[in-house]
Amino acid sequence: MTAARLLAVSALMEAAIGLALMISPDAVVQLLLGSPLGSAGIPLGCVAGIALLCLGIACWPSPNISGDKSPAFMALAIYNLLAAAYLAYVGISGEFVGPLLWPVVALHAVIGAVLAFAWLQADRVTA
Repeated sequence: MTAARLLAVSALMEAAIGLALMISPDAVVQLLLGSPLGSAGIPLGCVAGIALLCLGIACWPSPNISGDKSPAFMALAIYNLLAAAYLAYVGISGEFVGPLLWPVVALHAVIGAVLAFAWLQADRVTA
């Protein structure tokens, strides 16, 4: 998979989850963490959805910048690695575990690692 395609797939996934959170934050959180949102969590979930949608849009590959050298490429790598680490911590604590938690942790970890590896490889090629 090319760097630009990997960036596009990752950006599209974040935008899609953002839309899902904007439409039904309680359902997304229930699937992820196995617990419903409280009343204040609904608007916060929607704001998180807006942020993920915007991250996806901001990280969409530009024809003017090589995908693996784009700051958006590294931003998505860091986001995915931190999201995997935090969600794994949440799962290990055992308080919030929904049916999609561990698959989402694995997906974020793999995407983050692949993006970070591609970023590091691009730096070696140009150095």
